[in-house]
Amino acid sequence: MRMELPVSLITVTAVQRLTPGMARVTFRADTLPESVGATPDQQVKLCFARAGQERPLLPDPAANGDSMRWYQAFLAIPEDARPVMRSYTIRARRDDRVDIDFVLHGDAGPATRWASSAEPGDVIGMVGPSADYARPLGEADLLLLVGDETALPAIGTIVESLPAHARAVAYIEVTDKSEEQRFDTRADVTLHYLHRGDVSPGKSRALVDAVRRAELPAGSVFAWLAGESGTVRALRRLLVAERGMDKGSIDFSGYWRLKLTQDDAPTEEDIAEAQERLAQAQAEGGGTAWT
Repeated sequence: MRMELPVSLITVTAVQRLTPGMARVTFRADTLPESVGATPDQQVKLCFARAGQERPLLPDPAANGDSMRWYQAFLAIPEDARPVMRSYTIRARRDDRVDIDFVLHGDAGPATRWASSAEPGDVIGMVGPSADYARPLGEADLLLLVGDETALPAIGTIVESLPAHARAVAYIEVTDKSEEQRFDTRADVTLHYLHRGDVSPGKSRALVDAVRRAELPAGSVFAWLAGESGTVRALRRLLVAERGMDKGSIDFSGYWRLKLTQDDAPTEEDIAEAQERLAQAQAEGGGTAWT
């Protein structure tokens, strides 16, 4: 099946520091697909130029026809010239502008280094969103949201999209109170922020302990989990084995891996997780929770 892949060059128009550890970067695009920002929890691939390049070197999507051929052309670019690609969430869209929030981890990686010094006029690439990776929420009486600060942008889009009759509870791990955010929503939403303090990201047990102790109301629950891969797997095992949830009622995504980057080869657990998520998505065949 032929599937065209949206590929855009986007230009920084503004940078805002939301908290000490998170920056919101606003971009303008000359052409922006209608699908961008149309749904919550929408991921795209951002492409950052290599040192010495003013903008990332990207294949022409029209010349390659579909997503697989485009990605093969992308991989054919010599490694020292090939853009660094990372996954991010569309936080909001306003006409030809998009907001993307970046967690700032010091000098931990190329995307963080870029965001820490971004200024108006800087250009990066955006690939997607792809309809193949749309992740609708399941139907339930309660939506349980669990994640670390890397999940905050997606949690924000989900909470802000909920209708008035929806009910949600979120457990979010951040460094301290200065990293907490608030969201405008019509729904009945309770936010529980957990402070890990000096514990390194990915090594805290705060989320697992909080979900184990959580008093969930009677009725059906759909869980959305995101953050460090090992923590997400532990949360999912807990919900299934200890809280009795069906695997089909859990959407889960490992955004990052402790001691590994997206450039490192996937582990056996990463591969198994990706295969299970794909099989689950194919079995569900779409739908949305809060209509």
